[in-house]
Amino acid sequence: MFRADLAGLIAGCLWAGSLGVQGAETGFLDRTLDLGGQRYRYQVYVPADYSPAKAWPVILYLHGAGERGVDGLRPTVAGLAPAIRRHPQRFPAIVVFPHARPETQWAGAQADMALAALDRTLGEFKVDLDRVYLTGLSMGGHGTWYLAYRNPERFAAVAPICGWTKDLASHAFGVPVVPPEDGPALPALARRLAKMPVWIFHGEMDSVVPVQGSRDAAEALKAVSAPVRYTEYPGLDHNTWDAAYGSQSFSAWLLAQRRTKR
Repeated sequence: MFRADLAGLIAGCLWAGSLGVQGAETGFLDRTLDLGGQRYRYQVYVPADYSPAKAWPVILYLHGAGERGVDGLRPTVAGLAPAIRRHPQRFPAIVVFPHARPETQWAGAQADMALAALDRTLGEFKVDLDRVYLTGLSMGGHGTWYLAYRNPERFAAVAPICGWTKDLASHAFGVPVVPPEDGPALPALARRLAKMPVWIFHGEMDSVVPVQGSRDAAEALKAVSAPVRYTEYPGLDHNTWDAAYGSQSFSAWLLAQRRTKR
């Protein structure tokens, strides 16, 4: 997913922070976070018309394995950020782009870092705490399930894209979404997220992450009458994020959700 022409792409597409209304910085902004003796770089997207006169929704986005690194920029190369650049009017929200270290996954310290970046952003801007959302692709899809399972009270809705809930023999991602002590994974996941609006996306022909995992998760959630949607793209391989994030119906659905007591 990360291309060799990253520098040129960033130079041509990455928006520098600019002064918006009432002097607020807008665009894709550089941020740093110190946690556990480590310094992490990440990005925060702020809409051009941001104003503290109203409370804004917030999206936490988890990138895929190909964007891991330390520069804080790669998370904005693929997935949600390109969709925002193409159609900023569809995303009137503050978006947090944490950056996972090489050879890690969205679990443990990296999951803690993502939530810390989210919390820092919630304190920095005028936000609506009942409209905080979580989404991610591939490794970030797995991370979306992982964080949602452990923090269902924090999010108004979640959208895992080509992710997985069970360990994959072909991947070095050994942290399960559902801890073994919680019992069989899918029933436990369904119980925990029974009231959470979830929209799952996957490609029918995914050669990286088997589509059956998303099908099974959707069925488990449907079995407990959870508010789940499932979209499977016929003929698509692993890259379903361009279709999902490029869909106007997705952004409209996501931003319409509000947190309720669960």
